[in-house]
Amino acid sequence: MTPWVLRLIAANVVMFFLSRAIPALTPTLMLVPSAILQRPWTLVTYMFLHGGWGHIFFNMLALYFFGPRLEARLGGKDFLILYFLSGMGGAVFSFFFAPQYPVIGASGAVYGVLLGFAMFWPREKIYLYMVLPVEAWLLVVLAIGASLWFGMSGSASGTAHFAHLGGLGFAFGFLKWSEWRRGAGRRAFQKAMSPAPSKGLGSDRGAMARWKGISTAGLHEINREEVERLLAKVEAAGAPSLTQAERDFLDRMST
Repeated sequence: MTPWVLRLIAANVVMFFLSRAIPALTPTLMLVPSAILQRPWTLVTYMFLHGGWGHIFFNMLALYFFGPRLEARLGGKDFLILYFLSGMGGAVFSFFFAPQYPVIGASGAVYGVLLGFAMFWPREKIYLYMVLPVEAWLLVVLAIGASLWFGMSGSASGTAHFAHLGGLGFAFGFLKWSEWRRGAGRRAFQKAMSPAPSKGLGSDRGAMARWKGISTAGLHEINREEVERLLAKVEAAGAPSLTQAERDFLDRMST
């Protein structure tokens, strides 16, 4: 069990019992998609309400199984962002596709966690009902298909299928953005380490032509010797053999 998964499960369980003890909390905190602008807090609070024992049990069971490994992989901060962004994505999809139906439950957020798990460990086997082995990627595909079918057909109307789809969609977007962001530092390093073209030139061939045109007659002896040394190096091994400092020196001498 990782820290934020434990805290989220605890918060959901506490709110479950609190809402049963104080029934007025549910209509105040549940999401009514058509009233999001008047009740913006419900974008978050609806995730901590559940309609019954089975509802909270299966949501928390999924969070318990898939959450810790994903939190360990992403880190606590990104895991929390994924969780809440997925839940809010469920609210947004509900607003656009089923604005008339009130929504409660952490299912959108949990579906986002499931998608994250499947993206990192697609071949991991998950035993449905403790018996049927299904790989994680296939479970996500089945979840998407079921949510689309039931959401579009209007059957099983007691379930917020569009909230599930929103959780999946927003989780996918966040994880792809996070992947790009994490790779940005590596890309910058690789760009800095790769040979850069000389200033104002489109190719090494153009640079070599300029360097060979340097007039050494008017240069200081030290500069003349360095230019001749570098031109000999270029002649023997080509422009890529030069360091960036050497290329910069030849550029200065050619202007």
